[in-house]
Amino acid sequence: MLSSTDFASASWELVVRVDHPNEEEQKDVTLRVAGDLHVGGLMLKLVEQINISQDWSDFALWWEQKHCWLLKTHWTLDKYGVQADAKLLFTPQHKMLRLRLPNVKTVRLRISFSAVVFKAVSDICKILNIRRSEELSLLKPSGDYFKKKKKKDKTNKEPIIEDILNLEGSPTTSGPPVSPGLYSRTMTPTYDPINGTPASSTMTWFSDSPLTEQNCSILAFSQPPQSPEALADMYQPRSLVDKTKLNAGWLDSSRSLMEQGIQEDEQLLLRFKYYTFFDLNPKYDAVRINQLYEQARWAILLEEIDCTEEEMMIFAALQYHISKLSLSAETQDFTHESEVDEVEAALSNLEVTLEGGKMDNTLEDITDIPQLADNLKLFRPKKLILKAFKQYWFIFKDTSIAYFKNKELEQGEPVEKLNLRGCEVVPDVNVAGRKFGIKLLIPVADGMNEVYLRCDHENQYAQWMAACILASKGKTMADSSYQPEVLNILSFLRMKNRNSASQVASNIETMDINPECFVSPRCAKKHKSKQLAARILEAHQNVAQMPLVEAKLRFIQAWQSLPEFGLTYYLVRFKGSKKDDILGVSYNRLIRIDATTGIPITTWRFTNMKQWNVNWEIRQVAIEFDQNVSIAFTCLSADCKIVHEYIGGYIFLSTRSKDQNETLDEDLFHKLTGGQD
Repeated sequence: MLSSTDFASASWELVVRVDHPNEEEQKDVTLRVAGDLHVGGLMLKLVEQINISQDWSDFALWWEQKHCWLLKTHWTLDKYGVQADAKLLFTPQHKMLRLRLPNVKTVRLRISFSAVVFKAVSDICKILNIRRSEELSLLKPSGDYFKKKKKKDKTNKEPIIEDILNLEGSPTTSGPPVSPGLYSRTMTPTYDPINGTPASSTMTWFSDSPLTEQNCSILAFSQPPQSPEALADMYQPRSLVDKTKLNAGWLDSSRSLMEQGIQEDEQLLLRFKYYTFFDLNPKYDAVRINQLYEQARWAILLEEIDCTEEEMMIFAALQYHISKLSLSAETQDFTHESEVDEVEAALSNLEVTLEGGKMDNTLEDITDIPQLADNLKLFRPKKLILKAFKQYWFIFKDTSIAYFKNKELEQGEPVEKLNLRGCEVVPDVNVAGRKFGIKLLIPVADGMNEVYLRCDHENQYAQWMAACILASKGKTMADSSYQPEVLNILSFLRMKNRNSASQVASNIETMDINPECFVSPRCAKKHKSKQLAARILEAHQNVAQMPLVEAKLRFIQAWQSLPEFGLTYYLVRFKGSKKDDILGVSYNRLIRIDATTGIPITTWRFTNMKQWNVNWEIRQVAIEFDQNVSIAFTCLSADCKIVHEYIGGYIFLSTRSKDQNETLDEDLFHKLTGGQD
């Protein structure tokens, strides 16, 4: 038998602060515990001593000094290392969080502060009806994100009341964890694929989502355009170094919100982090497509991505068109029942899935690789030489271009053979000026070789441009994505075609929205309002007949066709270098860019990557590629974990396929992005 003194020496007093949901102040509770008491037993003792009848199932212990949750309830206090000086907080795991969505709408919902961010984002996307949650993440904005001009803040005495969509009754407060937003391809369509409105008969399918049809429409429809004054007040990056600041605040997907210092009711940004949008389907993805369109729209307006003035007018015309259609769609009554029988629709989808779309040309893909042969003009930039193009006979085969002095010499040795695998392909186009150019940056041992090709007309350009894009990814023209790529390029070029101004002039007076709302502030300063309106309406004639969802998808496609699309920038210092460089991270490659000139120096493809790791002591990322190429760099504009996670995340997303679209291998994601092994 233990004496009372023996018992006293084996036990000690532990003070736990309790976060009472109905009381403003936290209260301290003192318990006598022993090191062999498990965490579950400690919580039981705590609840018994508090003696308040309520549901405590969501409460857990948070260790303030160690900045971690004590979620393994079978572990003893000794195993965790908890001693008498430990500051423990007994608090709910689910707390309120404000999220600003890509459409600048803020939603307030209850989310787990103890689950890793990857899981929390999955839960958020399930609530918001956004599939493919792995493409999104949470971003903590820098201080200058919400307001650019601080002088105005002091004179603006009126408080800004933010319009918040409150989704407090979200399903993540209790019960089993919700599954990621990966829905079966055989399910009944939940949205009208033409105008993106929710199909009423299937809203009950989202039984675990607090979204009503009205809230769903708010997220699936485009918001009214911001005033030019509001646009001018928003943060706009002026240089590549400025752009690196936009990506410094991504949260660590392998740690919880609480572990990363996020406070209850704090505002974070929910954004598409990875620019590989898998299986976009208007039948199920109205919210996802709209939020993606909005993210693209703001990237154009705030010049987070560069585009030509001609392209800016296309984007403006599409925004104007979408804005008009959204206003008219919101005034209609969409409460009617869907006329399509749900079982019939599911069977129809299943039939399409089983038949597949690629089976008929599989043999042709294997045995017959198409090639292109035509006269093109070529120019290689050299110092002190004017830009003079010279005509050659070009043959595009597999992933290489060979060119000859003329067609008769094609059986002999070419003047040069260019291997395009791993190269950068940049459009150099001005439709109004009948200029159809392709700029190729081809990686060589000491950097990049720059080559310009010039085509004669749209069709030739579309074929050669599509072939170059596929070759840069290691694919040939036999790939099933070649023809869709050609058609996509052609459709974008046709949107740029300028029409006669006769009809435009009469429409300028009827243009009911300020044209400066649809272009970047810098572009708006270059033109008078009437000139801008005329050019937007001129471009609008090419898209005026498009349905709402198709117009949004076309905007997304046009955004994807921009040279800078999908590049996330970080300021880094490469090992052995004496100056800072920009590192561009894309879905398939890393690019080293000169921070002063913005010119790419070297490209490394993920397909050539053998391994990558982080030296956590000196915060250095090291990557090994084929042919004994290795690089190492330290991150200056963000934590090196963010860049490491980007690389691993893109490699994880490349493993997805439609055949296994029901489940995500979360363990594989953490293995590729965690950097702890």
